[in-house]
Amino acid sequence: MPTRTDSVTAGVHEVVERTRALARLEVELATFELRRKAAALGAGAGLLALAVLLGLFALGFLLATAAAALATSVSTWLALLVVGGSLVLAAALAGLLGAALLRRGTPPVPEQALEEARLTGDALRGNGRG
Repeated sequence: MPTRTDSVTAGVHEVVERTRALARLEVELATFELRRKAAALGAGAGLLALAVLLGLFALGFLLATAAAALATSVSTWLALLVVGGSLVLAAALAGLLGAALLRRGTPPVPEQALEEARLTGDALRGNGRG
């Protein structure tokens, strides 16, 4: 005849087994979700890369259109020179602005947050003012 201890042990064993099975199912579900999300991320990244490439081609055609339109009033070589010079100026301006922003952002250290943390630590230790 099974004793009360045997039934408690069997109950604990069953709870442990069900917990293990539940944990395995949770891991499988997480793996499935991660695979699905990774596939979606990969497809999205590929489509974004395609969009960038097509956008660059479109920009090239639009610039060629601008040069061709300008060539109706001036020589073709001059139209191309004007469009090319405009691109050089735009690239130089973008480069200068980008370099200035990079200088402002480096080093990437949260200086205000570190100062606040230092002040908080000093206040907690009793080293603060007031």
